[in-house]
Amino acid sequence: MKDEKRLRFEKIASKRVDRVLETMRLLGNCSNTNNYEYEKKDVELMFSEIKSALKNIIALYDNELTKKEKRKFKF
Repeated sequence: MKDEKRLRFEKIASKRVDRVLETMRLLGNCSNTNNYEYEKKDVELMFSEIKSALKNIIALYDNELTKKEKRKFKF
């Protein structure tokens, strides 16, 4: 049986991933030039920020996982 922390992670992370994906879908709706006006530099800036935030979040997870793998010296 899965422990409480794992179940809590699955529940919360699933909801948050769904929310991120829905927000990304909504952002995609802004690409419709019949409704919005933008320039290439606007798109580049938006996605630069998104990529930077994603890179930072991935680093948080990687750091947490490698913390567990690091061993301390013991006699």
